Amino acid sequence: HVQLVESGGGLVQPGGSLRLSCSTADMTFGIYDLGWYRQTPGNQREFVATITKRGVTEYADSVKGRFTITSDNAPNTVTVFLQMTNLGPADTAVYYCNAHPITMPRGELAHDRWGQGTQVTVSP
Repeated sequence: HVQLVESGGGLVQPGGSLRLSCSTADMTFGIYDLGWYRQTPGNQREFVATITKRGVTEYADSVKGRFTITSDNAPNTVTVFLQMTNLGPADTAVYYCNAHPITMPRGELAHDRWGQGTQVTVSP
């Protein structure tokens, strides 16, 4: 059973920065790639970034150069961070930590696991 525990998020002014964290059992990493999606009301979840156990990263075009995804492996736990900089109102959303089975195509989300979501609001 994959559990994803998120922290971070909140209210920030335009141009500001925030860091999101997501922790899970270390055995998850390698079976799943870990990453982040975001969702605004009335819209589907949107891919933001992902990282593999080997450290290969991928970003949505809308966040390239502003967001950085990293991972930190500790005994029994892996934590994935999403450092967000130069935030703008368009980044306002609920951000979800994601675990995607490495055996599934990128766009196939039926077997993905999700965190509880954390709100990020960018407003003056």
